[in-house]
Amino acid sequence: MTTVNPVRLNHAVLFVADLGRAERFYTEVMGMQVIAREPRANAAFLRLPRSGNHHDLGLFGVGATAPPKRPGGIGLYHLAWQVDTVDELVEARYVLANAGALGGESSHGATKSLYGVDPDGNEFEIMWMLPREAWGEYENAAPVDRLDLDREVARWTGVRTAGQLVPGGAGS
Repeated sequence: MTTVNPVRLNHAVLFVADLGRAERFYTEVMGMQVIAREPRANAAFLRLPRSGNHHDLGLFGVGATAPPKRPGGIGLYHLAWQVDTVDELVEARYVLANAGALGGESSHGATKSLYGVDPDGNEFEIMWMLPREAWGEYENAAPVDRLDLDREVARWTGVRTAGQLVPGGAGS
């Protein structure tokens, strides 16, 4: 059987009640830049400053009368944005908390995660991944444990992992 063989998720698109409010959230809290607007579709396209993508997020304003997202309903649960260092995860915690958008945090073994929510109730994750060679027992496991971010910083400060390749994968 032949399969599609993507490298990674390139971008996500969200329906939002108020396009301006969503743009402000993603630019002010997530540091994204609006790179294009499509007024006919009431849409904006945003890019992360360190991204090589044309756009990382599309926002389509559907109006305040659209039905809200139902927690636990069928559909997208959350988006995950990866940071390069555990130190950036600490900074993200501070930014999300100050924006009133921090919803939780956890350790999944190979990844360390913060969870937030945008003004429309769309959940997202900000995560940092351990160096590939340190996954160990987490190679094929994804626990949901308490995150001890101070301990992770003490061990991993300054270690960059966002550009790591999968051993034996294309480009390695």
